Amino acid sequence: MKADWTTDFLNQLSMDISVAQHNAPSSAVWQIESRHWQRFAELACGQQLRWSAGWAEQLAGEFQVNACFEKQGVYIVLRTIIDGAKPELPSQATVYPAANRSERHTQDMFGIRFTGHPDNRKWTRHQAWSKHSYPLRKDFLVQGEPQDITPPDMDYPFIKAHGAGVYEIPVGPVHAGIIEPGHFRFQAVGELILNLEERLGYVH
Repeated sequence: MKADWTTDFLNQLSMDISVAQHNAPSSAVWQIESRHWQRFAELACGQQLRWSAGWAEQLAGEFQVNACFEKQGVYIVLRTIIDGAKPELPSQATVYPAANRSERHTQDMFGIRFTGHPDNRKWTRHQAWSKHSYPLRKDFLVQGEPQDITPPDMDYPFIKAHGAGVYEIPVGPVHAGIIEPGHFRFQAVGELILNLEERLGYVH
């Protein structure tokens, strides 16, 4: 590792960490117990590490969940293992807002529940998929499943705005300037935009 902060940071962590050095001089894998997942994020934020990516992989009877942190050009891949029968993990989005969409995507594709997540609505999950069907799990049929006619996705819980003079402008699902379908929900008072919520992925 090319930065001294990693050694100091490791010494400050009151948790068991397995450190695996990558071939690259500026990256490493740190493995921790799942119960420390959120606490690590809190400590990393305090040390000004940037949350840069998150992903998961299904193994035999369990899931491997990863989050990548960066500081001064050094990348730390934080890794943990969770039970495949009850795939739950504390959310890091409460500390790093950048983790929000990644955790929601992992929830939609793998069925991993991030407890305490500030916004656990589906994101990239198509409503035609059955309740316990997750496309990136190894038991998901390669050829897919025969589907009946899928009803319109009319019940997505957009954030609500209330107050005198507040109105909503729905735009989409097809919108010029992006490369995928998208629904944009503007909430405004006069010309002042109070909130813009984007819903991408399957929105037809």
